[in-house]
Amino acid sequence: MSEESTTPRPAEYGYLGRSGVRVSRLTLGTMNFGGPTGRAESLEIIAAALDAGINTIDTADVYNQGLSEEIVGEAIAGRRADVVLATKFHGQIGANPLHAGNSRRWIFEAVEGSLRRLGTDYIDLYQAHRPDPHTDLLETITALDDLVRQGKIRYYGTSTFGADQVVEAQLLARQHNLTPPLTEQVPYSALIRLVERTTLPVARKYGLGVLSYGPLAAGWLNGAYREGQPQSGSVRAARVWEGRFDVGAPENALKFAAAEQLGQIADAAGISVPDLALAFALNHPAISSVIIGPRTREHLDAYLKSAATILSDAVLDQIDRAVAPGTTFLERDNGRIPDELTPAGLRR
Repeated sequence: MSEESTTPRPAEYGYLGRSGVRVSRLTLGTMNFGGPTGRAESLEIIAAALDAGINTIDTADVYNQGLSEEIVGEAIAGRRADVVLATKFHGQIGANPLHAGNSRRWIFEAVEGSLRRLGTDYIDLYQAHRPDPHTDLLETITALDDLVRQGKIRYYGTSTFGADQVVEAQLLARQHNLTPPLTEQVPYSALIRLVERTTLPVARKYGLGVLSYGPLAAGWLNGAYREGQPQSGSVRAARVWEGRFDVGAPENALKFAAAEQLGQIADAAGISVPDLALAFALNHPAISSVIIGPRTREHLDAYLKSAATILSDAVLDQIDRAVAPGTTFLERDNGRIPDELTPAGLRR
């Protein structure tokens, strides 16, 4: 292992698309805050991340039904001007089905709830958490453009939208003289690479910032998924997809074999699998910032250490041979299953 690959570097900052906003190369994701991570430890993690140079925090109103936003708001009180604050809408809040989706009606209500919980009068980046097949995309971006003009949000973006939907949003905004989306949020890792052939080229064409999440592939690249080792899935993934870590399942066999190959590449380079995984995600020039989701303070410290890893071109080439660019093993790994690929969409 070269000295260069192990020497810690100062926090790096990139640009959030065409906006000129400087964002740290790591973004603090907060899905765990408020459960399973308690309030006190969540506040400690946020403070430590900010002190380490991370200036971007990503949350959502649906994370623990607003508790994550409340904790973030408490943590950044007194430091608001130094934080690029991102949150999301779409998921259902409470039992009322009206409190969900991407309609103008819900967006206008949802933003007020997020502003209140976050203890701020503006959100830097407001994101549609998922596409809404029941709401016209023009209605959604018109409502978000109105919020920009009202000063309640500075920019807006999307998350796990298809590349065609990302393009459509850009074209609609230009056709109707609206502020276009600034960002797209995507799953991206050395095991989950579909966006390299879909969303990332589109983002570069339109000058979009890209926030990627899941650099450890929801736990598959935490170092445990190796031949002859006991496996245990991540807390987050177990909450959203039962069976995701069953290495005996046929749909996971190829993924497990690829994870083992990546582990062997990390071993040969003298680094850990998480080191390799985070450095890989940070390396792509279309990625503005990589979202990390620590559950504990120790997880945060490990991420900060891994972020100092530099991969040589030779190692990157080895990764490409193990998992070809554009590869996806499971459709669900890409953030969502498109409606067109569900049984109802296929008419069976």
